[in-house]
Amino acid sequence: MAVLVSFVAAVRPLSHGLTPPPPGTEKLTALFPHVAFDGEFSEFYGGENVRRVDNGSAVNLVLDKLSGCGIRSKSMFYHGFFSAAVKLPSGFTAGVVLAFYMSNNQVFPKNHDEIDFELLGHEKQKEWVLQTNIYADGVVGTGREEKFYLWFDPAEDFHEYSILWNDHHIAFLVDNIPIREVNHSEAMRAYPSKPMSVHSTIWDGSDWATRGGKKPINYEYAPFVATLRDFELRGCASNGSEPSPSCYGGTGSHEGLLDPVDGREFATLSEEQRSGLAWARNGFMFYSYCDDAKRFTVMPPECSVRG
Repeated sequence: MAVLVSFVAAVRPLSHGLTPPPPGTEKLTALFPHVAFDGEFSEFYGGENVRRVDNGSAVNLVLDKLSGCGIRSKSMFYHGFFSAAVKLPSGFTAGVVLAFYMSNNQVFPKNHDEIDFELLGHEKQKEWVLQTNIYADGVVGTGREEKFYLWFDPAEDFHEYSILWNDHHIAFLVDNIPIREVNHSEAMRAYPSKPMSVHSTIWDGSDWATRGGKKPINYEYAPFVATLRDFELRGCASNGSEPSPSCYGGTGSHEGLLDPVDGREFATLSEEQRSGLAWARNGFMFYSYCDDAKRFTVMPPECSVRG
């Protein structure tokens, strides 16, 4: 997993007032077919803690005192759209980390890339925290973390966490609402550039996840069970060592399927998506590495040109 800063976040109660998400945001997850866990993923680690459900279409990831666990896609991809619907463990989950992310650390152990969603467990009457991160070429200290509260309880029902990654930009989306966009530019030197697999893991982050490690896991509340379903993997399959050419010939579609790699409609966010992005960032983001002067004596170059 990516190198992480220890940042002690303020916490706020679940009862805070919220404005509803902006209407009209495009539902990208409705554009691509769902794939089954059995067909596209395999166990990464954790043995019996990876548990097939719904005839192999979905999976439970279990963390107990003996082990966490993880899964990864059987294919690696160079660019595309990748998504899963996730329901998190309920109750007291301080110290628990559920990650949905892309990585190539098995193929490039010394210079790997990552694009991360990490959901950080909570104390009683407090919220889960969502952390996003990207970094490239495995250089320590290149993490670009941002942290958000959510506008829903992620343990009550399934919610979609999606990554759009192509040569133009990376977009992190929650329930189809963009919460972060990273543009591929000369200033953004930490842009993932090599094929990656899709992973999900659940693990013990007691040393940093909740209030900077002040609230470790209490295994009296174990097992902690997260369920993932409605997987979407639409991208260019790769042999893992070299970027692939476009799977779709650059036409924007292939056999009736939209192309998240070279399709024009995926090169930029729409006006509606930008409205959703502003809503999420203005209302729910509480940490950005670009505002962390204590961490950086000289800010990363992309921070000076961010929108």
